[in-house]
Amino acid sequence: MTRRPPVGLWVSGAVVAALAVLPAVYLVVRAAEADASTWGLLLRDRTWGLLWRTLGLAAAVTVLAAAMSLPLAWLTTRSDLPGRRVWTVLLCVPLAVPTFVSGYVLLAAFGTGGVLEEVLTRWGLPVPPVYGFPGALLALTVSTYPYFFLALRAGLLSQDPAWLEGARSLGLSPARAFWKVTAPLLRPAFVSGALLVGLYVLSDFGAVALLQYDAFSRAIYVQYEGAYDRAYAALLGLALVAVTVVVLVFEVWLRGRAGYHRSSKGAARAVAPVVLGRWRVPALLFCGAVVMAGVVLPVGVLLYWGARGLAEEGGSLLEPAVGSVLASVLGAVMSVVGALPLAFLAVRYPSRLTLAMERASYAGYALPPIVLALSLVFLGVQVVPFFYGTLVMLVLAYVVRFLPQAVGTVRSSLLQLNPHLGEAAASLGQPPASVFRRVTMPLLRPGLLAGAALVFLTAMKELPATLLLAPIGFETLATRVWSATAEGRFAEAALPALVLMAVSTLGVGLLVSQEGDAPRG
Repeated sequence: MTRRPPVGLWVSGAVVAALAVLPAVYLVVRAAEADASTWGLLLRDRTWGLLWRTLGLAAAVTVLAAAMSLPLAWLTTRSDLPGRRVWTVLLCVPLAVPTFVSGYVLLAAFGTGGVLEEVLTRWGLPVPPVYGFPGALLALTVSTYPYFFLALRAGLLSQDPAWLEGARSLGLSPARAFWKVTAPLLRPAFVSGALLVGLYVLSDFGAVALLQYDAFSRAIYVQYEGAYDRAYAALLGLALVAVTVVVLVFEVWLRGRAGYHRSSKGAARAVAPVVLGRWRVPALLFCGAVVMAGVVLPVGVLLYWGARGLAEEGGSLLEPAVGSVLASVLGAVMSVVGALPLAFLAVRYPSRLTLAMERASYAGYALPPIVLALSLVFLGVQVVPFFYGTLVMLVLAYVVRFLPQAVGTVRSSLLQLNPHLGEAAASLGQPPASVFRRVTMPLLRPGLLAGAALVFLTAMKELPATLLLAPIGFETLATRVWSATAEGRFAEAALPALVLMAVSTLGVGLLVSQEGDAPRG
């Protein structure tokens, strides 16, 4: 194997890496062109208010999600809760619900004219507030707590029970042993879950926009849509990126350098489940209440409004469904095609430069979606106007945003592929193109398909880039849900939301199937 990659591989890898970092670079350039008065707008009280409201929402959602997830994770891993695996799957289902669908469900249930709002009003009962902070807190908590739940489950499942048994043998009660031994060892899981939830809330656009909570992402969208000078929107985008970077640095500081691994060799034993006894019924009620809020209520509301939509308007789902599938398939295919040279360079020709090129593919993923979409809008208008407002820009946004998902799966498959197979084929006189087509590609096919499927499922739910970059008249299921809900047409939004949930559930099922089962007592 030669140590120098082919020129074509270099060029294609460099082009993909440049495309991945281009939105971030262009956003900085665009912001640098802003005049002093625009920079002054960034430091006014309204910007600080946006900052505190965004951070306050992220902190509240993170705390609430952690408070819900810790008992749920413990019940499904360490107790004799009946149906632990079924509860685990049901508790993960909200991952399949896009946040703008959660916001839609709240509005369709408790908003003006909502199905439960009418019932509660008729009975003289108070209607819970759904607009502003309460609605955004509830919608985002229900949508994001599974990230915490899965992280804590993984932490509990990986702990050696010998630690807990040692604490019990010293006379500690079960509760004191948990807080003295188990909880401190869960610190990495808490930090990981908090990071996932916090960053998700910071970058969310759909829920805060629908529920009219004035966070950074909503303010950026409103500024872009309503202002003639859009430089201020670019500055707000950069401010949101700066907040994200601060959160990442804070996560590194929290994680620290402490070790949490076992000090001895050997596989961990299965821990004997704790008998719940008289707490079994309250535990079942708690799990049932969470599943009711995260699964039963959304599905019930969507089915109710979906039935009304069929009765009132009939099926008009074909056009947005075709739009979603078309854009997502193109995004998935192009992401995998773009991931191939980066993965090959990083795995077959490792160096600082090829590693940097591979890491550059994560630049778009690190940007909040609304900021990425905004930077591509500026880029399309000023640099490539012939592409602006076409499907090309939308697919480019999907590729830049979801490229790391494809790179990760292709790279993993390539690492498991013996390079001597290709060398053996080349030694038989086969040209490089023939070796790649006849030997490498068939062996890489599972990884390519997995990467494409992951990008496709994620792109189906994408909203901010689709709103800002889709051609005029081009609709997807996500934009149909968003536009119909924003105008109070709940019946029209229900069926596309149901289809989105069904497609997204496939991805959640794949995620849960990869996780080990809880130990059996």
